[in-house]
Amino acid sequence: MKRVLLLVLVILIVDQVFKVWIKTNMYMGQEFSVIGNWFLIHFTENEGMAFGMKFGGEAGKLILSIFRIIAVVFIGFYLYYLTRKKHPFGLVISFALIFAGALGNIIDSAFYGLLFSASSYHQIAVFLPEGGGYAGFLHGKVVDMLYFPIIEGRFPQWMPFWGGDSFIFFRPVFNIADSSITIGVLMLIVFQRKFFGKKSGG
Repeated sequence: MKRVLLLVLVILIVDQVFKVWIKTNMYMGQEFSVIGNWFLIHFTENEGMAFGMKFGGEAGKLILSIFRIIAVVFIGFYLYYLTRKKHPFGLVISFALIFAGALGNIIDSAFYGLLFSASSYHQIAVFLPEGGGYAGFLHGKVVDMLYFPIIEGRFPQWMPFWGGDSFIFFRPVFNIADSSITIGVLMLIVFQRKFFGKKSGG
């Protein structure tokens, strides 16, 4: 259990330190190269869904935030159950990654609106501004910054619907918490037989 808690804590700390640094040192849309044009740090924000997706305006965001809190509580209890029942360590790690990532993004949604002024394309946010934050509890925006536009081009003209349109792979901008969730889910998919297969014998 200690190793699981340490993993969750490390992910949360790295995720939040990176987000706070981005929020207080970069303006919206600002970017810089890490590896050529393949890996960029690009500051943007989203309403709370992974990879910059949106859901139903302010009411939708509140519903999404509440749902995610309930989900994180459920995952937390399930994670505790897995550790107590000595399930495969890989399964425990998978849910620990999902739990840490979901909790990391919930922190943004719950508190960033209270703690920071709004970021804009010409203004860097201020921590604990005099006039208060840019949004209420559970209405903050999630900070994203990892951008991998590895391939850029155009779809062939003969292709239905998208013919001639430009494309970028990988277009979504995401964060460390999103990465943690994705890795955890991929582990569950790839090793599902090992994690959930019937025990032999008996």
